[in-house]
Amino acid sequence: MFANRFTAFVDACSLAGALKRNLILTLAEAEFFRLRWSAEVLEETERAIAEILEGKGAPDAAERATRARLSMEAAFEEAMVTDYKTFLPACKGLPDPEDAHVLAAALKTQAAVIVTDNLKDFPSDILAPLNIEARSTDEFLANTVALHTGRSVAAVRLMRERLMNPAKTPDMLLIEMEAQGLVETVDLLRPHVLNL
Repeated sequence: MFANRFTAFVDACSLAGALKRNLILTLAEAEFFRLRWSAEVLEETERAIAEILEGKGAPDAAERATRARLSMEAAFEEAMVTDYKTFLPACKGLPDPEDAHVLAAALKTQAAVIVTDNLKDFPSDILAPLNIEARSTDEFLANTVALHTGRSVAAVRLMRERLMNPAKTPDMLLIEMEAQGLVETVDLLRPHVLNL
């Protein structure tokens, strides 16, 4: 829809929780940005979803986590970044060397931003020379909503209306978002609660 859409590489920590994942995928589906991830990120996401579900006592946690991953891959076939290992040498110096694959895949796909809640692992002094930045899930979602509030509100409303287990009122959704640390995003959406 928008010729100037930018590319966002999303880290596993931003996809693990159901609400953050739904919001990111909803706005990607509405074509606010090009969504990218790697097989490694999706493997980490699947493990994290399974752990979250196990913590809630779900007996079929692993199966549900696998279904979630497969659904994500099917819905966003173009999101997979491959063959990024040649970019690993440019990713030296990260506080956690285990995160080099995230930066390498983001560089390969020429992402403008890495969406992660582990900002300390992606310091700006390393990312800036590579022309990429890291943003928290909340900051990223808030910036996306601010791009075009009306379209964003409509997309989030459609997402909320699809929630069936349990269904949520607009106020309930905003409360849950706030509880999960999406404070900036909620501040932008709250004035539009009647349209959510």
